[in-house]
Amino acid sequence: MRCKVTLLLVSLLLLPLTSWAQSHKLLILGDSLSAAYGLKQEQGWVTLLQNAWKTKNIEVIDGAISGDTTDGGLGRLPALLEQTQPSHLLIELGGNDGLQGYPVAKMKTNLGKMIEMAKSQNIVVILQKMRIPTNYGRRYTQQFEKAYDELAAEYAVGLIPFLLEDIALNPELMQRDGIHPKAEAQPQISEYMQQQLSGYFE
Repeated sequence: MRCKVTLLLVSLLLLPLTSWAQSHKLLILGDSLSAAYGLKQEQGWVTLLQNAWKTKNIEVIDGAISGDTTDGGLGRLPALLEQTQPSHLLIELGGNDGLQGYPVAKMKTNLGKMIEMAKSQNIVVILQKMRIPTNYGRRYTQQFEKAYDELAAEYAVGLIPFLLEDIALNPELMQRDGIHPKAEAQPQISEYMQQQLSGYFE
């Protein structure tokens, strides 16, 4: 009898730890760079990350849509948060805003609203720094990149470097459009993102 009681107490003590270990959910709110553009879904870095983290009890939820802007992300986020109940949110948006020449102030406002929305629900927010080609002009490009640094500082959220940092300038790893990575680049991106994101789950 004493043995059964001991086992019961041990089970009850371990229950919160088990629940905690299984409670991590990472929602990726992104655009084509996270949506496996031009590839099969299972080839994309998000799916590769899902597979790699199965043993770590971290569920990765792909909320990326090709062509999405910060306007679109802001509109989609409330429903996604309600449906998925994530513990962490990675915002990988803004690239299409820049490519379409949207005002940086508007993009920054949208990103700020998304951060506020998630933080109000006690969700850990990680911001993905984005980059655009230099042919958009030095002033616009600098303002664009600076916006991410300013948002991370203002809202005290994590900021990770551009996910194509070591890939974008390698034509062998990029599709013909020069914007989207090939399938061969996806494992490298997945490994890079694991390194950048792991610290937020410790």
